[in-house]
Amino acid sequence: MAAHSWLLAFAAALVLIHGARSATFTIANGCGYTVWPGLLSSAGSGPLPTTGFALAPGESRAVAAPAGWSGRLWGRTLCAANAASGRFACATGDCGSGDVQCNGGGAATPATLAEFTLDGSGGLDFFDVSLVDGYNLPMVVTPTASSSSGGGGSSSGKCAATGCAAELNAACPAGLRVDAAADGPVACRSACDAFGDAQYCCSGAYGSPSACRPSAYSQFFKAACPRAYSYAYDDATSTFTCAAGSTDYTVTFCPGVPTSVKSTGQNPQAAGLPQQMNNGTTMVFFGGNAQPSSAAAANLLVAVAVTAAVAVSALVL
Repeated sequence: MAAHSWLLAFAAALVLIHGARSATFTIANGCGYTVWPGLLSSAGSGPLPTTGFALAPGESRAVAAPAGWSGRLWGRTLCAANAASGRFACATGDCGSGDVQCNGGGAATPATLAEFTLDGSGGLDFFDVSLVDGYNLPMVVTPTASSSSGGGGSSSGKCAATGCAAELNAACPAGLRVDAAADGPVACRSACDAFGDAQYCCSGAYGSPSACRPSAYSQFFKAACPRAYSYAYDDATSTFTCAAGSTDYTVTFCPGVPTSVKSTGQNPQAAGLPQQMNNGTTMVFFGGNAQPSSAAAANLLVAVAVTAAVAVSALVL
């Protein structure tokens, strides 16, 4: 009996140790419209309790991740079930499952992605927000001390909030912009996704950090969102780490959206309205060629200046 009690105590200790390495994701919707988060586990990672759900404006939901989990989170927009077939689909970030649950499907490009590896090398969680696959809505990841850690956590400068709080769809270069017939600009593609060139995809002869350099297109994203990945080798300024087992994470869609947008209770994209900066001025629409000519580069520089102003006023990290 004593041996049995010892085994139970030992098993309980293992559970506690294992649990200390897990994390909780609190997914919050600050947008003035419904967002459908999608969640995808990497190969070999334990499953999450959900792979997709709806979040109304102002709602949040906690999702527990198992120890050692890695994968990605994103937001889907303009979603609905087909009246005839019942198949669920989204205008951006669709995971192809035909259901609110993504069931192992990843995000269709373009989509803003939050990527995580929990309890990785050196006892650290690794995370980032990536625009490498394009952008569809603002998203920020904020680490917090885990309630089960006794208030621990890392004081490292790399354990910090990251993301892209700027609204970029209206200012997206014409060659990258995704427009829906009735909804206006709904997403912004990456240059790799839009053009498929090796120089933008960091592939082939450009498949190394020394050969693949930032382009005018990736600099458009980087100026607006300096902590987010803007192209494949953007590691130095875009990867963040926190102490594993003592950190939880809040993923917020549309942090700091102006009250005037929130109060409408509708998707500003669906309403076909240009987005606004916090100072009330309207973000500009501008043209751009499929390939970066000098004129297109000039347009991109104008866009970088505009979106940098948005980032300064909107990104609270």
